Order: sequence, then C-alpha cells, then structure tokens
Amino acid sequence: MRLLSWNVNGLRAGIKKGFLAWLEAAAPDVLLMQETKARAEDLPLDEFTARGYSSRFLSAERLGYSGVGILAKREPDEWIEGIGVRKYDSEGRVLAARYGDLVCISAYFPNSQQEGARLPYRLNFGRAMHGFLRQQQEMGRQVVLAGDFNVAHRAIDLARPKQNEKNPGYLPEERRWMDRFLARGYLDCWRHQHPEEVGYSWWSMRSGAREKNIGWRLDYFCVQEDLEPRMLASDILSEVTGSDHCPVVLELEV
Repeated sequence: MRLLSWNVNGLRAGIKKGFLAWLEAAAPDVLLMQETKARAEDLPLDEFTARGYSSRFLSAERLGYSGVGILAKREPDEWIEGIGVRKYDSEGRVLAARYGDLVCISAYFPNSQQEGARLPYRLNFGRAMHGFLRQQQEMGRQVVLAGDFNVAHRAIDLARPKQNEKNPGYLPEERRWMDRFLARGYLDCWRHQHPEEVGYSWWSMRSGAREKNIGWRLDYFCVQEDLEPRMLASDILSEVTGSDHCPVVLELEV
C-alpha cells in the first residue's frame, strides 16, 4: 500500500495549480490531506471519482480554515470522522479510513501560534489524539498516523534551530510531547529509515526559503512499532510544489 500525506494549504487553490494532474501521476493508494480549507460540496468530487478515488472530507465550522480529507482507491471498510472531542472536531482536524484492522489517520495538529498563544490547546489536542489511538488499539486495530504535526522534533529537522527555539513548531513543550508520543511505542517512519539525513517538508513563502532550502520537517508518518517489519519505504517528495508543504510517503506491506 502506497500512502501519501500532504498539507495542501487550500485544496481548491491546489486544483487550480495542477493538483489533479499530480494525483494521476503520483497514483497513491491512499492520499491523506490536511488544511483543505473547503467543504465537500465546494469541491469537484466527480473529478476524484473519475480518477478512481473515493473521497471523504471533514471541514471546520469556520469557513476557509483547517479541514482534512482522504482520497482512497479502495473504499474503506469504515470512515472515522473526528476523535469525539468537539473542540477539536469542530476545527476539522482528524479523519481516518479503516481497512480491516489497519486505521489510516489524517491529522492536522494545531499551530501553537506566536508567543505560544495556543500552546495549551495544541498540547491538549496531542493528549486527546493519544487517547483516540489507544481506543483504536483496544479494539484490536493498528494505526498509521500521518499529517502535519506542526513540530520539528529535533535540531536536524529544521534549518535554523538556534534561531527558532522560541518560535511555534520548535518550542520545548512541543518537542517534549513528540518525545513522549514516540516513547509510547511509535516510530517516526522517515527518521527511522533515514537517521542522519536532512529533509524538510515545509518552507516559508517568504525570502525564497524553498529555493534556499531553509525549511522544517513538520509532516510525518508514524506507526506502531509492531508495524516496523511491514514498512517498505518512507520518503519526502520535496520536488512537488503547489503548497508551502510537500507530500510525504509511506509504503506499507499489507
């Protein structure tokens, strides 16, 4: 199974920039999207269907904000919308597709914002997410958690760590959350397979950051440790444009 995750930073805008042609060429089995910024009724669902994809979207109550979506070549056994906590589900942050005992989750973690204005919300979302994952595991399911985590975990995961120690996405509290999450039995797939490699998935739109590769690795695939033998490959598609993020990939034996 070839899984891709991409913060598209506005799917309607992405479609105007060639998203559909990219989808045909990339041909993922499952595409997990974040920051879609659109309601399903405002999207060309027939275009996805024509390319062989079932689709599901969970939008935020606030128009043009947040939102997650999934395109799947094979109809899932179950769509799971949200994590059952209204203050997060109302922002359209979690959507999952279940295939048998495998749950593929698209998650858009909150940004802590300047001076940590939303840091408690972001950290509480992380706790709620762990509770949701535990619920899935208690039902005998295995989880693949993907999306924009809005945190660069280690110094190697951003171009200028010293300059960003007090900035959202690299706050000590956010990195400690990631430490705890992984310690609970999860693997950061790309880092697990590329322990010393520098790779970024997001670049500021200012000052030619992408051209200079002044970036951050904010987008992840994480799996339970017992799925490690089924991991075939993990990649970052940094050459793909159309958003300030690029897609990340996990190939999983199913």
